[in-house]
Amino acid sequence: QVQLQESGPGLVKPSQTLSLTCTVSGGSITTTWYYWSWIRQSPGKGLEWIGRIDYGGNTIYSPSLESRTSISWDTSGNQFTLHLSSVTPEDTAVYYCALWNDYWGQGTQVTVSS
Repeated sequence: QVQLQESGPGLVKPSQTLSLTCTVSGGSITTTWYYWSWIRQSPGKGLEWIGRIDYGGNTIYSPSLESRTSISWDTSGNQFTLHLSSVTPEDTAVYYCALWNDYWGQGTQVTVSS
């Protein structure tokens, strides 16, 4: 059973870069056909897909966030990391990592505030 766990700061100042890490257990992030995503949900809004990294290290991002987003990975640590730059209060949300749409982390609250 694959399990995912998000970690990172709960509070980020405006204009800074938000970095969140997803640690995976029960499976390797380099397993063929595994696609690892970041998703968020802002207060009062639906789920928003941010981007993903696949088993080959290839990335794709939401067009609305692409200019501020990058996803990297650490295969030895079985982790992948979201970097979101130039954050504003509108980036306040619960951030989730997921494998396909089937396995999700519990989510981590991130608040952008000075």
